[in-house]
Amino acid sequence: MVLEKDSAKKTAELLLQINAIKLRPENPFTWASGWKSPIYCDNRIILSHPTIRSYVGKTMAKQVESLYGKPDVIAGVATGAIGIGILVAEALDLPFVYVRPEPKSHGRQNQIEGSLQTGQSVVVIEDLISTGKSSLNAVRALQEAGANVLGMLAIFTYNFETAVENFKQAKVQLHTLSDYQSLIQQAAATNYVESGQLETLSEWRRNPQQWKK
Repeated sequence: MVLEKDSAKKTAELLLQINAIKLRPENPFTWASGWKSPIYCDNRIILSHPTIRSYVGKTMAKQVESLYGKPDVIAGVATGAIGIGILVAEALDLPFVYVRPEPKSHGRQNQIEGSLQTGQSVVVIEDLISTGKSSLNAVRALQEAGANVLGMLAIFTYNFETAVENFKQAKVQLHTLSDYQSLIQQAAATNYVESGQLETLSEWRRNPQQWKK
């Protein structure tokens, strides 16, 4: 669920402005899932732009407070959401932890880095939602550690049906600043994409799993 129409448009505008959105229909990207995609969203670039990272961090912090009040802890999903998660925690003056994809193979073998106590309420920060599997893996790790996960807030989602279903089955609330529809509308309005590219992006979105197979 996208939180606000204005923030969705503004976030999409900023992502396009700093070229965080890469378009390559003629030479598609391959995601970790194996899916082929004409588009790649690299939200890590936000961290290199002080004004934009400040906007995203403060906007997400306000949304966390609006949705959940003040949780005990903010958690970031490694590695993409560590930086943004810290900004949100800093804005709210809250402790921060981050969650690895899996426990370390050495040392204390932590999957969760930072101080987290059983029963503490946590809001999870994510940079990008595709299928949602890696994001929900972080949620499970927090829950297994005894945390009360209130929900997840992400910068961007592709709005895939499989992600919607995955979050529904996991009974985890997901909210995002922006989404694929807002991005494409903004890209078309600013001539960031040509008409042929726009058609390709729409075609891919209808069936991303089978596109270019």
